[in-house]
Formats: sequence, C-alpha cells, structure tokens
Amino acid sequence: MTRPLAYFEDPSPGFGALPPRAIGRTDAAQVDLSGTWRFHLAGSEDKAPEGFWDPDFDDAGWSDIPVPSSWPMHGHGAPIYTNVVYPIPVDPPRVPAENQVGDHRLVFDLPEGWPQTGRTVLRFEGADSSLRVWCNGVELGISRGSRLPVEFDATVALRPGRNVLAARVHQWSSATYLEDQDMWWLPGIFREVTLRHRPDGAVGDFFVRAGYDHVGGSGSLLLEAAEGVRVVIPELEVDAESGTPVTIPFVEPWSAELPRRYAAEIRSATETVAVHVGFRTVSIEDARLLVNGSPVLLRGVNRHEFHPRTGRVVPYQTARSELTLMKRHNINAVRTSHYPPHPAFLDLCDELGMWVIDECDLETHGFELQDWRDNPSDDPLWTDAYLDRMRRMVERDKNHPSVIMWSLGNESGTGANLAAMAAWAKHRDDTRLIHYEGDWTCAYTDVYSRMYAGVTEVEQIGKRIEAPLDDPGLDARRRAMPFVLCEYAHAMGNGPGGLSEYQRLFDTYPRLSGGFIWEWLDHGIPVSTPDGRAHYAYGGDFGETVHDGNFIIDGLVFPDRTPSPGLVEFKKVVEPIRFETQPDGSVRVTNRHDFRDTSHLAFRWELAIDGQHTDGGPLDLPVLRPGESADLTLPIFPPERAGLPPFEHWWTVRAVLAAETAWAPAGHEIAWHQGRTDDVIAERPFDADEPTAPVVVEDGRVLLGPAEFASDGTLLRVGDIEIGCPSLELWRAPTDNDRGKNPSVADRWERVGLDDLSHRLIRAGAYDHSYVVHTEVKPAGGTASMANTYRWQAFGNWLRLEITMLPEGEWTVPLGRVGFKLGLPAAWDNVEWFGRGPGEAYPDSIAAARIGHYTSTVDRLQTPYVRPQENGARAEVRWARITGHNGRGLQLHGEPHFSLTVRRWPTKALAEAKHTTDLADSGELHLHIDHVHRGLGSASCGPDVLPRYELNAVPLSFAVWLRTM
Repeated sequence: MTRPLAYFEDPSPGFGALPPRAIGRTDAAQVDLSGTWRFHLAGSEDKAPEGFWDPDFDDAGWSDIPVPSSWPMHGHGAPIYTNVVYPIPVDPPRVPAENQVGDHRLVFDLPEGWPQTGRTVLRFEGADSSLRVWCNGVELGISRGSRLPVEFDATVALRPGRNVLAARVHQWSSATYLEDQDMWWLPGIFREVTLRHRPDGAVGDFFVRAGYDHVGGSGSLLLEAAEGVRVVIPELEVDAESGTPVTIPFVEPWSAELPRRYAAEIRSATETVAVHVGFRTVSIEDARLLVNGSPVLLRGVNRHEFHPRTGRVVPYQTARSELTLMKRHNINAVRTSHYPPHPAFLDLCDELGMWVIDECDLETHGFELQDWRDNPSDDPLWTDAYLDRMRRMVERDKNHPSVIMWSLGNESGTGANLAAMAAWAKHRDDTRLIHYEGDWTCAYTDVYSRMYAGVTEVEQIGKRIEAPLDDPGLDARRRAMPFVLCEYAHAMGNGPGGLSEYQRLFDTYPRLSGGFIWEWLDHGIPVSTPDGRAHYAYGGDFGETVHDGNFIIDGLVFPDRTPSPGLVEFKKVVEPIRFETQPDGSVRVTNRHDFRDTSHLAFRWELAIDGQHTDGGPLDLPVLRPGESADLTLPIFPPERAGLPPFEHWWTVRAVLAAETAWAPAGHEIAWHQGRTDDVIAERPFDADEPTAPVVVEDGRVLLGPAEFASDGTLLRVGDIEIGCPSLELWRAPTDNDRGKNPSVADRWERVGLDDLSHRLIRAGAYDHSYVVHTEVKPAGGTASMANTYRWQAFGNWLRLEITMLPEGEWTVPLGRVGFKLGLPAAWDNVEWFGRGPGEAYPDSIAAARIGHYTSTVDRLQTPYVRPQENGARAEVRWARITGHNGRGLQLHGEPHFSLTVRRWPTKALAEAKHTTDLADSGELHLHIDHVHRGLGSASCGPDVLPRYELNAVPLSFAVWLRTM
C-alpha cells in the first residue's frame, strides 16, 4: 500500500503565498528580522517537536542560530555534495523518512507606531528546501522554491508588541527533485527575512520598460503598475502615469561597459519606491546577439552563490568584491547558475556593469541517469511548480537592465513544462531573450546554447555548417539564432587549457556570442586536521555515502576568492584591447570593446634587457571607437650587438585605466603585449668557456670538468656539492583534467606503468671529450621502452647535458612530460629566473605568462590547488638560479629554454595527496627540468587537449647547461 504524501512531498508550489512582485527601496515601514533565532534540529518529521509554533512553546533547550544561515555550516548536520546523482532514492515526489527538520523561532516586538491600516507581509528571500510558516500560532502558508522569494500576508496574525514567528524547514521535499544543481546540499533559511507594511494604495508590483533607439538616440519608457501610480525621473524631466508611453529625445543607454542609470521613483498616493532605470534594447539580427543595436561578445563566468564559512549565505561586501574582481579580469557577463542570485547581486550588476543570464531555480539532472524516466519536466503533475518558479524569478528581477536573458533552468531534459515556462515568460516580458541549453532543437528558445562543444564543432556553428536537425523548419530557425557556450573550459584544478582557441573563434565568427567558463568559484569548506592544520574539504570529507568528490572544486578563484592561474589566463585571452606586432615593427592596436571608446585608457611602453627595466614612457594614441584600429611606432630601436653578451631586448606595451573607476584604481592594467627588438637566441651561457674538458677516469671514478661520476654513469657531485643524478621523466602528477573522461589519460598512464619507470644502464663511456651514458627506460609491466642517451660535456665550470630519447616498441599512451629531475639541498630556497612568469604556464595555457626576470621562494612557486596535482611550472626559462641564503646553489641555462618546477615533495607524493595537508617536506628539493609538457585541456568535464598540445612518444633531443655557484 502506498503511503499518503506528506505536505512537504506535495509537488505543488505550496499555499498562502501572495502573488510575486518586484520590490525596491521603499519609504513604507519595514522590519529586518535577520539575526539570532532559536533553532532545533530533528532527524525526521516524527521526531520534530509538536506545537513549536505556539507562542507559549518553551524553547529553552534549543540552540541559537543566525538567520540567514545554512544550518550544516553551524554544526547542525553536515554538508553533502553531489553533482548529478540525487542523494536520496529517486521516487518523485516522495522523500525518505530520514529527513532533517530545522525548526526556527523568533520572538520580536512590532515597533511602536506600526501602521494599523493596510496590510503587513512577511517576506522570505530564500529557504532550502520546504518552508512552512506560523505567526503567533496562525499558519501563514507553505512554500517551495528554495532560491526564490515568497511573501505571506501576516496582517491578521500580528499583535502590538510581542510576536512569535515560527518556521519549519525540511532538508528534503518534492522541491529536491527540481533543485539538483551541482553544489553542496545546504538546508536552512539562507536569505533575509523581513516584515513589510503595505499601505492602502501602495505601489504594488511594477514593471519599468525602458528601451533605447540606437538610430536616433531616444529612450522609450512605459510603466506597468496599478492605476494612479507614476514614474518620476527628475534628470530626464519625466513624470508619467502608469500605462502612458513616454519618448525621451535623448538618453544615455545602459550597457555592461557603460552602465548608465537614472535615479527614478515609483510613486503612489501612499508609497514611494526608489529604483534605477537603465535604457537598453536586446535583439537578434542575422544570427547576432545585439544590445542597443551593437553586437555583444559575452566574456562570462558561471557563478554559484557560496561562501566557504557561511555556505549559501554570501555577504553583500563579498558579492561586491566578486564583481569588482570579475571586472578587473575583463569579465563582462554572469550566468547565475543555476538559480536566481540574491537580489542585491543584480543591483550590483546594474551598477558596475555586467551582462546577466538570469537562470530559474530548476535542475532535474539526476533523472538523466535513468534515461529521463519520470522527469518532472514533462509531467503535468509538476506544471504549476515549474510555472511558479518562472513567475517568481521574472517578477522579482524584471526591472534590472543587466538581465538580458531569462534562462528556464539547467540540465532538466525536455518537456511541456519547460515549453510552458518559455511561453509564459515571453508573454510577460518580450524585451529579453529566452535561454535553455537542454533542448538542442531550440524549439522554445531564442538562442542556441551548448555546453563543452569542442573547437571544431564551434567553428562549424560559427560558419552555420553544423549538422542539420531532422526538422527543416527547426533547423532553419536554429541557424538564425546566435550561439552561446553557456558552459565551456571547465576550470577544475590546473586549467583550463585551450582558451585562446575558443576566443579566436568568438572573434572571427559574428554568430558566436561568446561563452561562460564553468565556473567562478571553488566550493571548498575549511576544516582542520587533528593537529590543527587547515585545508579545504570537498565531497566525501563529511562522511557522505553518495558524493562526487572534488568535482565541486572547479572554479577560476580559490575558496577564499584568490585568483587562480586560470583566471589570470582568462583575463589575458579576453582582454578588450588587442595588440598585434606588424611586419614593419609597428604595433596595431584594436579596440575590442562593444560600446566604449578608448578615452578611458592610457597607453604605456617599457623596455627591458633580460627582464631588467631600462626605459619606458607614455604612448600617444588617437581615441579609437569600438572596432577601430591604429598603428603605433614604438620609440625603441634595435640594439647595437657588437661586443655585447647575448642579452634579450623585450618591449611591452600596456593599456591601463587612466582614472579610478568604481571597480579598479587608476593604472589598473587592462591589456598588454610583448615583442622584441632583436632575434638573439642564446644557445649557451655567454660566459661558458670554449675549450672542452677531457674525460678522466681514475680509481673507478669518472671526472669531467667540475663533475664526478660513478663508473655506472651516476652523477655524484658537481664541484663540492652532491646533486641527485638526472633521470628521465615521462609522467606528471595527474591534473583534474588528466583524470577526466573514461578511461582518463591518468588511468591509462597508470595502466601502462608510466608512473613507475625502471632505468637500466646499458653502457657508459668516454667519446670525443664527452661522457656518454646509455640507458633503457621501461614502464613497470610494459613492453615499450625508451632508449636514452645522456651526453655530458664540460666547458670551464659549466656542464652541458644533452638527452636523446628514442621510443622503442608500441607506445599506446600520450606522455605527461619529457624532462629530467634532480635532487637539491632543501636549504636552497631562493629561485630566480628569466623566462615566462610570474605564474605557472603550460602549452595551452601560456598567454598570461610574460617574459621577464622573476624571483620567488620555493614555497611561493606552488599553486595550492585544493586537490594537489601538477602545478607550478615556469615556461620558456632561459636561465635560472636555485640558491641558499649563503649564495651557494645551482645555475641552469637552456638551449634555448626549458620548463622549470621546484618542489619539496616528489611527484608520487603530489599525485597521491588528497588535500594540501597531505604534502610533507621530503627533506630535499625536487627540481624538474622539462623539455615539454602535455597540454591541460578541459577533460574533467569538457574536451581533452587539442592535437597540437598532445605529447606523443617520438624521437627527440634537448640540452641544458648547469653549474654550481
């Protein structure tokens, strides 16, 4: 016998809620009920206290909890992370009996003089996942839709003076099936609670439609509100009644680059609501996304709302700092994955300038695991819930100029309920586009949206030669749509790679309107080991039986919102000023902004010799309108080479903010470019002596200049310093992207034993003033091998090592790296180099690394990815020094360059570590000198490395010079 549904399993939106509406800063009375509430957590409904909503209920034994809050972040229960799979049995709309119940109580006093006329509503901005509310023992209603506001009429329940508010929140409910959104499951009342007076004749709901005519420069305005409500914009001398269209001869339009807003008031006889109005028009023309008549290119990120210490509660200043950080890294768009954000975030997007895809609180991804059987998206039982969620988002956010698309949700299959959402939204608001990625036929959307399409397919879409749909009508309709990658370049761990290739396509094909990196933030939660060492936790670290591990750690910023190398790379790739060196040595500057000219920028040049600054100054450049270019002749001349050592002369041009903005100080760098005034390639250190030292064999030792070898070819020391013998490396500690796909390249490496190479000496001997060591390298358990030759030569106190690698047998896997490692004293903590920096770089993620002279400690060379993995390589290093405080150390010189990594732990330890606290100092430095690395790609969720960045086993040779100091 099937048990009856509990109220929290009812698939309807609930009952008692007032119609959704837009709000603003009102002069009507209101009370913020955020603060300390009383809290009780029960493991199930039958264990929750009966009658806790009674005003006289004794809650003396309860705990205190802040509201807003996510209760697992305050010691009540534990977080759970899943990506696709539901953490409960899939039996919609039922949920398990083991279902935590969080009961909240607040005693508050109604302020003296609270109006006795009109109505008073109780507003919850967000509660996860089912909310039931009482005031003074009177039930006000039930709501589901966690990240959406709800208002209840509390008028008849309120009393003068003391009042008691009670709220019951269930962790699991029917809403759970609609909220499977690749994030921590964190129940609680996580957004503000307010009591709001609604006077008789109040403004009520309002919709300010503000369009822009890009041809004539005029603005159109129409207020939709109750009869008698007016919109007043003093700066534009507008005072218009609801329903009366207004044309303003000239307005400054709103855009993400120039977020011009006009202060306005919505007035009724009894209430004034302050808002800001931005004039802009969204349209599609010839498969291009236009705003205000101009094509826009979305340089976006997907943003979840999360804070490492407070969970779903994101303080206002944190949100503001996020947006300023995005703006400083040339990001201009946010997809609010996968639910509407806190309303204050959209206010900030309006103010600072950000294109927004506002996404509905909907994802049913777990049903994909059962071929979408029982998916609510096509079940009439759920229609009201789907429409309710769309209404609550659109009505709340419709007055934000930053919102240019409504998204139906994410990864919810297809079905009639999604079509109904789209139809309702289009009828309610025809000023924005409809987005949804889950239906590739685009039957009810305005844009063609995809996730993780590879560059080959994206180029085909840009050319409009993609594979056709079966339905010719739908196919023609889709080809007329702009294309958006709503998710691409999965930013998990070290990566993503290949951003430049995507951006080249976006810049080439007008149909391609850009995309959104997945995602903005690592969702790590700080915890400590038993001995007090801190690290970030991810899925499985809280005892979850069903979880998706560190897939929650996939952002461009670390949990503390420190930029990762991936964010720095993205900033460079999408910079809105493009510099290109011309054949005649001039520099072409192109303004890639969509709307603004370059008058807000200053241009500068610098010259450096081997990374040391020697000269620089401002550059005169005419103001460039969007899309315009100009050529610059730099005041730099090729150096006279006669008698000079082989120094490299590099110039850098930079575009910086000429004045302070709301999101960055004057001088903040927007874009940069480097070039050379010479073509020097230093194949050897300029102070290397010419004569080649002979090989001397005595007493079972081999001496070659400053080096001493054992008879089996093992390097014993250089000078009086013991240095570990070089050994070939073909494997790296897998990145998250290396662990992606099935089977992953990391699995394949392990399967063939690439992580466990055996080295066998074949022979060693002296040949023509060289000491040559032949070895055979085999992966453990494998049949393929590498025949390697180490050729040593001495030039004064310099040693030259040339390694030749010849694959033998069948190599069935790509390599992770080709290079060698050395062991160095742990006290050599200082690293200095001339090459790319200051951060790490890999073959398909190198655009942001500029040539220069850099210094660092060994510890600062490490990138602290939440899950440890390959990191910290400095690319195209010409020379490097690793030294101790006494100046002793090792100097390296490339032929012409190499990739440098220095760590305190071996590669195996890095690969086996789950958290940063698992990495222990091994007592020596591990120096990696690599000829080449495999690219990074995006295979943790997206495409693997492009063929040009793959690293296959082929014959090659490389050389490096070294000496002790």
